[in-house]
Amino acid sequence: MAKKRNSMPFLIAVLAVILVGLIVLVVFLEHGQTPDPTEPTPTVTEAPTDPPTDPPTDPPTEPPIVKESTATIGVTGDILMHDRVIACGWQEDTSTYNYDHIYQHWKKYVAAVDYAVANLEVTLCSNDNGYDYKGYPCFNSPDAVPEALKAAGFDMLLTANNHSYDTRNKGFIRTQQVLDELGFDRIGTRLTEDTANYIVKDINGIKVGMINYTYTTDLDDDGKAYLNGIPLTLEDSKLINVFNYYRLDEFYSKLSGEMEAMRAEGAEAIVLYIHWGDEYNTTQNSTQTKMAQDLCNLGIDVIVGNHAHVPQPVALLQNENDETQKTLCIYSTGNAVSNISRADKGRPANTEDGMLFSFTFAKYTDGTVVLESADIMPTWVDRIDESDWSDQFIVLPLDDDTEDWQAALGIDDSTLKECKDSYERTMGIVGAGLEEANAYYAQHQQEVEAAIGVKN
Repeated sequence: MAKKRNSMPFLIAVLAVILVGLIVLVVFLEHGQTPDPTEPTPTVTEAPTDPPTDPPTDPPTEPPIVKESTATIGVTGDILMHDRVIACGWQEDTSTYNYDHIYQHWKKYVAAVDYAVANLEVTLCSNDNGYDYKGYPCFNSPDAVPEALKAAGFDMLLTANNHSYDTRNKGFIRTQQVLDELGFDRIGTRLTEDTANYIVKDINGIKVGMINYTYTTDLDDDGKAYLNGIPLTLEDSKLINVFNYYRLDEFYSKLSGEMEAMRAEGAEAIVLYIHWGDEYNTTQNSTQTKMAQDLCNLGIDVIVGNHAHVPQPVALLQNENDETQKTLCIYSTGNAVSNISRADKGRPANTEDGMLFSFTFAKYTDGTVVLESADIMPTWVDRIDESDWSDQFIVLPLDDDTEDWQAALGIDDSTLKECKDSYERTMGIVGAGLEEANAYYAQHQQEVEAAIGVKN
């Protein structure tokens, strides 16, 4: 009889397989998928995380606005080499001229400004071009004159004045050539028509446009000029900056174009040096007053006048077209050196007086440029003993910061009195206007700094 087979283990195995299948089906259904029996069971991994980020930072701040530079320009008056002034430079032992002694006390003051200017009111024709060395009325001086100015530290000479053509074309051209050889900047005259008749000078990062004009005694319709009644050739007339008192609209129109050209070259301030007015008058005439206002309205920042041979007042002018703009004007800086003295019939003592007139521009890191101050140091020409011409015509700086002029300048009691009198004469003419200008510039600078946010 056959033995009966036990089926229980088989049933248990079948149930186990069914149970596993159901578990797998539930897992796939929870993940939204239908299991594919041909695919292996996926491996579960951790979800990726974002990379760590830096903590937030404040936005960058603009650097504070501060004053970054200043530029001080110093200007002295007329260099007039009369016969006796020419003679004082003769060196017998070397048969040459030397005028270093005239400016022996000036070097430290010239060095203290950033850019030094003088009005060269002579020609340099030499004495082998048909002209002798001569003073008034037609000035022809040795090359030693600008050499001494260079040694004293001057940077630029003005060459447009009523004596620019005293030795005609030869002197007119050679004067410029000599100054170029000595390394001077110069404005007022030029050698070629295509040369700019102005200069834009970078002084400590501040670009200053400067131009020099002189009056002409007549001006033909074709542009031919006359200086002291001497006719220039038509070609030379194009090489000097002149204006005529009876044709001022033409002058203003031309100057406006030149100002635009200077600004196009980056000029941040503009200075006009002008030869004008009446000789020996310690106040400007009505024409100068009217011209100064017109020039202010054009936008000139500083007007520096010469030709009067005496100091004339300082004025602060308001631009009638722009209430934010004013012009500093000195009508005459007087003589730097000359032989015009009170000993000459009808001449005032002021002809012995001069100055170093200085003005300072300031620039801020946002590009703003302002005129921040002006100063005047009076000077006096000591003619000393006329029996010894080699030691004459020393220009004495009358620095009010120097306690003892007598010791500093090596002068006697009578010369000290002359210096004090000269100082009082000059400051009596320029003092009030200078004080007014400086009061305005100090307040204006504070207002500008507050407006642009200067951090002190």
